[in-house]
Formats: sequence, C-alpha cells, structure tokens
Amino acid sequence: MSISKIWVLAETADSKPTSITLELLTFARGLNATVEAIGWGEGAESAAAEIGNFGATAFNVVTDVNDSLPGVPVAGAIANAVSSGNGPDLLLIGATYDGRDIAARLSAKLNLPVLTNVTGLEQSGEGIIAHHSIFGGTQIAKTKFTTDSTPQIFVVRAKTFTAEAAGGAAATVNTLTAGDLGAVNAAKIVSRHVEERSGPKLDEADVVVSGGRGLSDKANYSLIEELAKLLKGAPGASRAIVDAGWVPYSYQVGQTGKTVKPTVYLACGISGATQHLVGMKNAKNIIAINKDPEAPIFSVADLGIVGDAQKVLPKLIEELKARA
Repeated sequence: MSISKIWVLAETADSKPTSITLELLTFARGLNATVEAIGWGEGAESAAAEIGNFGATAFNVVTDVNDSLPGVPVAGAIANAVSSGNGPDLLLIGATYDGRDIAARLSAKLNLPVLTNVTGLEQSGEGIIAHHSIFGGTQIAKTKFTTDSTPQIFVVRAKTFTAEAAGGAAATVNTLTAGDLGAVNAAKIVSRHVEERSGPKLDEADVVVSGGRGLSDKANYSLIEELAKLLKGAPGASRAIVDAGWVPYSYQVGQTGKTVKPTVYLACGISGATQHLVGMKNAKNIIAINKDPEAPIFSVADLGIVGDAQKVLPKLIEELKARA
C-alpha cells in the first residue's frame, strides 16, 4: 500500500502534546509521507507549535466535543474525513483510555480492522509491519493488514519510540466537525478530578523507583516515595501491591499498567514477573534490590543488590541525605 498521508491522534494536557503523541509523530515523519495530527478540546490549538516542531504540517482540531467524552465526536469527525476522501492512509493512535475508545468506535463506523497493543512498527515492501509482545514479552509476533482499505489503524503502546524534535514550523490549524451524532453522544462530563502528585509524571520521569510485595507492609511504601523524591524521580509499583490496595492503579508499571523507559529504574522488593518486566525492561539502567538471589528481576538488572529492601532502602536514603 502506498502511504501518502499519515494522521497521528494528538492528545494534549495543559495545552501541550502528551509524550506518546510526540513519540508517534517522530516515527510518522520518517515514513516519507505528509504527517498531520488530529486533536480536540478547548485550547488544543495552543499545541500547534510543538506538534509542528515534531514534524506535523497540519493540526486538525475537532471543535464540537464540548463537554462530551471525546470517543464519539472524534471518531465521527475522522469517519467524515475518510468518507469525503480527505482522510489519511495511516492512522497512529496511542494506547491510552481515549485512544482505545476512539480506535474502537472508528473501527465500527468504517467497518475496518485495528491492530492493537503494538510495541513496534517497521516499513517494508509489504507495507507497515506491526510488532506485538506476547507470552509476557518473551516473544514478538508480527502482523500486517492484508487489504488496501484505508485508513490502516494502529494502536501503539507508550515508549515504543523515542520522541525527537524535528525543528519544524508550527502546524497549520484546521477545524473538523463531527456533525450530528444522535443518541450515541448523550454522555457528558460533569466534573474533572486531577490526581495530586509532586515531581515528574511516572511515564515521563528520568528516574523511577518502584516497590513490590517485598516491602512487606503498606507503611513501608513511604520509603519508595522518599527515595524517589530525593532522586527527583517518580514512585512506581508492581501489580501485586496495587491489587492489595497499597497504592493507586496510576502507580502500576507493567503489561496492564504504564510502560516506562527512564534513565534509571530501581526495582525494590519486586520479584520480576514477566508482566512487570514488559513495562520497564527497556530502561537504560536497571537496579534491583531483592532478598531472593534467584529472583527473575536480576536477569535484566545492570546492578543487583541481594538484600531485604526494608533494610537497604533506609541506608540508601540516609547516604543520599548525607551527600545532599
């Protein structure tokens, strides 16, 4: 299939493109095609300069989202563009809550398949080949679309690509409308709650300190938070302690949580189940603290400390404070 136009779903936060948006734009501009972004929401136009800086020539903004959830109107607007012949050949969507919702609705509207949970993309003579981590990340399956129907829709996991600016001019802002969506657009957002946090976001931090069941008690998670603060990083967690109710789901790193790719990842009291490794194994430097010398986490660690995290962490915190 010949690719002449690519659209990237551009999610924004605080009038800036999210990290996964910039990652997808970076990949898209390497495909020798026209790259555009599609976004939504009040103030989305403010992201046009950064979106252009990462390679998009145009930013198509859906204007009639209002207080609706974005899935219905954004999918409707994309479907209208495709039906009128102005849509893309390739649509790249981040594997976020809104991204998955939009992809699913668009698939139903256009009667097109979607390739999801993508952890890699490559261009070949056969078109775009998608990579998917299977069996807990131990194997990679490769898939492709077998028809020329467009757009080909890929839903891509965070940190699949590294975001790199291209130095382009601000993207030209165009407006799209979803039109009459009927009863399917009845749900309205009545209030928003922003999670309180200090320090960098988990999936954007250069240093991530994660805790697991080896901490033994919920109260000991404070050691993780203190160490993360000292290192100007973000606290994370294994699924085990999220399921136990020690920390919110937003802290979870792994296959069913966030994918992180920091410069330094500290795994404290985490055994290293394959589901967790999928979410952090691409960190540049991995440090593991575990009292079990046979723990799987040591198989990916650059530095391993065999010891009880409850004893090692206070010593590490004490040393860092002394140096500060």
